[in-house]
Amino acid sequence: MNFHDRPRSVWAFPLVALAIALALLGSDWSGFAGGLRGALFDAFQRQSPRPYEDTRASAGFAVRVLDIDANSVARFGSWPWPHATLARLIGELKAQGAELVVLDLPLDRADPASPANLLGEVPPGPSFDATRAALQQMASPDRALAQSFSQIATVSGFTLGASGNAVSADRSLLYTGAKYPFGHVRNFSAASGPIEAVAKAGAGTGARNLVPDRDGMQRRLPLVFRLNDKPVASLDAEVLRVARNKRALTFHAREDGGIFSGGSGIASLQTAKGDLPTMPDGSFWVAYARDGDARNISAASVDSHGADLDKLKNAIVYIGSPDEIVQTPFGPRLSAQVHAEAMENILLGAALRRPAAATNAELAALLLGGLVTIFLLLRFGVWWAGIFSVIAIAGFGAVSWRLFEANHVLLDAAGPGLGIAFIFAAGATARMLEVGGTRARLHDAFADALSADAIAKIARKPSLLKLDGENRNVTYLVCGVRGFTALAASFRDDPVAFTRLLQRVFGPLMDEVLAHRGTIDRITGEGFSAFWNAPLDDPEHAIHACEAATGMMEAIARVNEIITHERRIDGAALAPVEIGIGISTGPAIAGGFRTHGRTIYSAVGECATTAARVQQLSGSYGPAVIVSEETRKSAERGFAFLEVDYVAVAPDATPTKLYAMLGNPVMRASPKFRALTTFHDHIFQSLHTQQWEKARDLIDQCRKLSGASQKLYDLHLARIAWFEEHPPGPDWDGAFRPILK
Repeated sequence: MNFHDRPRSVWAFPLVALAIALALLGSDWSGFAGGLRGALFDAFQRQSPRPYEDTRASAGFAVRVLDIDANSVARFGSWPWPHATLARLIGELKAQGAELVVLDLPLDRADPASPANLLGEVPPGPSFDATRAALQQMASPDRALAQSFSQIATVSGFTLGASGNAVSADRSLLYTGAKYPFGHVRNFSAASGPIEAVAKAGAGTGARNLVPDRDGMQRRLPLVFRLNDKPVASLDAEVLRVARNKRALTFHAREDGGIFSGGSGIASLQTAKGDLPTMPDGSFWVAYARDGDARNISAASVDSHGADLDKLKNAIVYIGSPDEIVQTPFGPRLSAQVHAEAMENILLGAALRRPAAATNAELAALLLGGLVTIFLLLRFGVWWAGIFSVIAIAGFGAVSWRLFEANHVLLDAAGPGLGIAFIFAAGATARMLEVGGTRARLHDAFADALSADAIAKIARKPSLLKLDGENRNVTYLVCGVRGFTALAASFRDDPVAFTRLLQRVFGPLMDEVLAHRGTIDRITGEGFSAFWNAPLDDPEHAIHACEAATGMMEAIARVNEIITHERRIDGAALAPVEIGIGISTGPAIAGGFRTHGRTIYSAVGECATTAARVQQLSGSYGPAVIVSEETRKSAERGFAFLEVDYVAVAPDATPTKLYAMLGNPVMRASPKFRALTTFHDHIFQSLHTQQWEKARDLIDQCRKLSGASQKLYDLHLARIAWFEEHPPGPDWDGAFRPILK
């Protein structure tokens, strides 16, 4: 198993997420991207709405909506009003200066109050002939409405998708460009137009349909529809044509459809204010004003001549049903109000613009952002990819908002932003799966050798584990049970208890090693070894090894406190288990290999040999933890060390000083410890200069000091006696070789 080889299959997740995000954003499958985009643009409009402006000064026409308010209902009765009432109001509007009346009403049926409709209710017989004759002589309200159209230019509406009076496709729509632009326009197979008298009398008629987005929000207004594949003008387009006294309206074809557009479409509509940009289906984004009450005028005030005459001068007046309500970014509004607001957009040239290249730009931003996110995930990890994702999403949002606020340009930041978040989430999931798989494999291989924290770090970055081998400066620790052979012999009749005892002893000791960032190396029946600063960097490896040794001594004390109250199978009480620890610091080669289904990772070097030999010698000194001189130098600021020997741990080895680890810096600063250290310095100086009597006197004095090891002094006295009989010679380096045990 190679822990450096990542399971690349999981990294298909963010790539698949990128492909899905591009497809959803480009095709708008199920309307998700469109709804997201619309919600963002709604938020922009609510934050920075179009300020209401009277269009008369800049366009020559004011735009008004006849308000069916409470006073109007009190005056004319409940809605719907008879055609005669509408004819009366149209006459009043003309008299008060209005220029054009737009009837956003279904006028496809004769007035129910028409006298002709009442003839059927008159009983038969000669006695009712006079009644029938009177009804026949009465004026028709439908005819009165049609006659009112002759007083002022009037545009009526027909309803697409409904069955009723026939509507013929007009020839008032032209286009420029080599390609037919109306292929994206919504097509209907039926329509219901005004009654014949009204249709003939009006200056024009257009489709009054409003087409909300899938979420029910009215964001765009269509300027053209198709009826049986023939283009027909919308109510708003027809109003523009009649107001400008044009025979036809001209649309410009969009030659470059874009990746997902499916061909050519409509690019814009030619107006007096320049080209009005449209979507390929001929609709345009309406810039709504927050409050347009100034455009409303009460029908009652018009009839009573109480309206401000200047308000109706050169006005395009919309009359619509108060029952037809649509949802807008600023809440519910009447259909007539939406049409009026759209006309203000056209006259002012203030409509929102969504460039033809907007979708392609958003796709490019998503593609680039997604690829960078995936690269950062692969190369630098989740944190850097997450930071980039946040910056990219915020950046797209800032650009989108700036374009809207400054230029009324609609560029979607929600789609690319959510796409990048989706890609990052997929990548983070892939990373979690990768780390989880690597952690599982590492756990199988190193559960007994590395701490959970170390396994987690290597799982996140497998390159930390260099199985091929590397030079490291490590601190090596060897721990063994003193008197192991005798201990094993005492359990000859109870091997199960002996195995259980070793588990109880070594378990807590190895836990201390792992808790202090160590790596377990070899485990034998007598003990185990461990090292620090491999495979993970540990600048304080010597200190951590000494801390682990301190914890091990505390752990064995706790174990002994328990086991000394237990007995073997023969009834004998268990004796305390004594351990010895040797620690050495130095260069080593750290690495490993895979064999027989296991991964072996170890550190090999002179320091490992020294630690093993020091552990063997530790029983001669009394204290349990003995360290080499290099370890003492590296960990001196954290512990109190007392020199106990100057010895060559092997026949050909370079002599080294050995130190007993006796406590923390507080002990090192105590007067008793400093006195003991001073005596030891003099003892070893005397030994090195072969002043045997002086060394004996100093040892005798040391025996009386607190903290002195009687076993250590017995060892040195025995060595002095041996050297007195076998003088070392003038070239002696002062080191003891392992000749006395």
